[in-house]
Amino acid sequence: MARTKLIGDEVALGLNQAGGLTVSNATVVRVHNGAGTTATVSIAKSTNAGYADTSTVSIPNDSVEFFEKSGADLIWASAITVKAAKVGFTG
Repeated sequence: MARTKLIGDEVALGLNQAGGLTVSNATVVRVHNGAGTTATVSIAKSTNAGYADTSTVSIPNDSVEFFEKSGADLIWASAITVKAAKVGFTG
């Protein structure tokens, strides 16, 4: 059974691509939605020309999801109460 290894502090995600974060260049991000309602999380793929190929998903209130991304990819959410932390998996 895989376990979550905490690598970085939890941070509030920005509200749009301009406020998006790499979450310390994380390749695996644990996201918690504490918005009180369903929130969206978006990830934009890093390219040599900037960012492209944005993907967005909905996350129910008070739930946790794990996202795998490239280190330079940006992640943001629709509410500042959505928080993310850089993690890894062990076991």
